[in-house]
Amino acid sequence: MSQIEDLTEKAISLLKQLIETPSFSGEEQHTADCIAAWLEAAGIPFKRSKNNIYAFNADYNAKKPNLLLNSHHDTVRPNDAYTRDPFKAEISDGKLFGLGSNDAGGCLVSLLACFAYWYPRKDLSHNLILVASAEEENSGPNGLNSMLKILPEIDVAIVGEPTLLELAIAEKGLVIFDGTVKGTPSHAAHPNPNNAIYNSIEVLKWFRDYEFSKVSEVLGPVKMTVTQISAGTQHNVVPAKVDLVVDVRVNDCYSNKEIAEILKREAPCELKVRSLRLNSSSIDREHPLVQAGIGLGKGTYGSPTLSDQAALSCPSLKLGPGDSTRSHSADEFIYLEEIQQGVRLYITMLEKFLIPKKH
Repeated sequence: MSQIEDLTEKAISLLKQLIETPSFSGEEQHTADCIAAWLEAAGIPFKRSKNNIYAFNADYNAKKPNLLLNSHHDTVRPNDAYTRDPFKAEISDGKLFGLGSNDAGGCLVSLLACFAYWYPRKDLSHNLILVASAEEENSGPNGLNSMLKILPEIDVAIVGEPTLLELAIAEKGLVIFDGTVKGTPSHAAHPNPNNAIYNSIEVLKWFRDYEFSKVSEVLGPVKMTVTQISAGTQHNVVPAKVDLVVDVRVNDCYSNKEIAEILKREAPCELKVRSLRLNSSSIDREHPLVQAGIGLGKGTYGSPTLSDQAALSCPSLKLGPGDSTRSHSADEFIYLEEIQQGVRLYITMLEKFLIPKKH
C-alpha cells in the first residue's frame, strides 16, 4: 500500500468517527478531540484554541510565506426528512452516509491527509498551516475568524468545501438586513389608508425588481432576496409595522459596506444591517495555486455559497471533494471515491505549488 493510500484509509476512518460524534456549531469539543488524537497518532504536534485544532509543518520557517489549509468540523442539526441515523456512519453502494460527511467532513479529512503527507518535507516554497475550525455553520465568534489573531499572517489559503473538486476562485459575500415597513395601527373594522401590510406590497416589488449595476465576470450579479416577513398580532388589528429580512449575496464588484450604503439610501423602507464582516473573496485565475489545479485539468467557477473564506483577507481558493447540493440535505453522503480523489488532488496540486522549480 502506498503512503497516499494509507493516509486515505486513515482519513476515511477519522471521517466515520466524526460522523458518529455530534458536533453542532459551538458544541464541537468531542470532534476536536478526535482530530487531535488523529494528529497525535500521526506524530504531528498540534495546538488547540477552544474547539479549533491547528498545526504547522515540521520545517516551518518564519521567513517564508504561509499557505493555510482549512476546513471545518461543525455541522448543522439534522433535518426531519432523514430516513437514516444521521450519527451512524454507513457505507452503501460506495457512499459514506452520515451528518457532516459531505459538508465538510470529506474535505477536512482529505486536507488532514494532505497535511500529514507534506508535514515532514523540507525545502518547500511555503509553510503549511493546518486549521480544523469550529463554528463555520453559524458564523460564530470562535471559529476561523478567532484564529487569525493567533496565527502568523496568511498569504494564500485553500478552504475545504465540497466543490466536486473544481476550483472555486471566487465566493459571494453576505449581508443581512432587517427592514421595517411602517403604517398606522387601527381596528380592522375602520378605514385605514396607511395599512403597513398593504404598504409592504410596493416595498416587496422594489426588492424583487432592484438590480445592482455591477456584474462580476466570475460571480455574476448581486442577488437580493426577501426571505422572511412578520406582522400582526390578531385578526382584528391592523399592525403598526411589517418586519422584513433581506438576504443579499454580494459579488466581488462591491464591498459589503458599499451595498449597505446603497440600500440604506435607495430602499423604500427602513433598513438595519446585521453585520458587514462576511465579505466576498477571490483569488486571481493566474495565481500559481490556481494554475496548479488548472494544469491538472480542473475548471474554475464562482461560488454563490458562503464559507470560512469570508473570514480571510488573503487570496483564497475553495476546493474539495463532495457536492454542495448535498450539504444540509437529508441522508447526507459522500462517495468514498470522492475522498480518494480529493486526497490525491490536494497532494498533487501542492506538489506543483510547493516544490520550487529548478532552472
